[in-house]
Amino acid sequence: MSAAPSHPYPATPSPPLRPRRHVPPSATVMELLDRAQASLLYASQADQVGERYVLAHLAGLRAAAAVLAARTTPARSSRPRSVWEVLPTLAPELTEWAVFFAASARQRAAVERGDRVLPAREADDLVRQAEAFIEVVQDALGVPRTFVRPDYLAPVTPLARHAGR
Repeated sequence: MSAAPSHPYPATPSPPLRPRRHVPPSATVMELLDRAQASLLYASQADQVGERYVLAHLAGLRAAAAVLAARTTPARSSRPRSVWEVLPTLAPELTEWAVFFAASARQRAAVERGDRVLPAREADDLVRQAEAFIEVVQDALGVPRTFVRPDYLAPVTPLARHAGR
């Protein structure tokens, strides 16, 4: 139904995902999905490349956290692990997405440090991928798609385009 990623731009179709169980999502899961959608909306409206990229990645991160919240039970303390490291163990069907977003996490860190200047196209592409990922997560969790993102991305300001932030 939606593209399954393989860096840099996912293109292979993935099989439809089915919810694992027919239990309504918890308030925590719904809150994380709402926050993912809000981050995506902010990313769509950001006029600076770096901000757009960071917010789009945050949208994906929050959607992945919703999957973890839905499919795990609190366990004894263990070493901290990245969401992108844990996601494939709980939702193997999302492994390619985890690999894709793990790579974008490294890019995000470089952007936030000021070590990397991104072209606007890369930030715009991540916004579209984050949107697709949120939809895949909603389908996997049996949550109806209710979010409507504007049909456009805000233009990037010329200064921001060169600054990368």
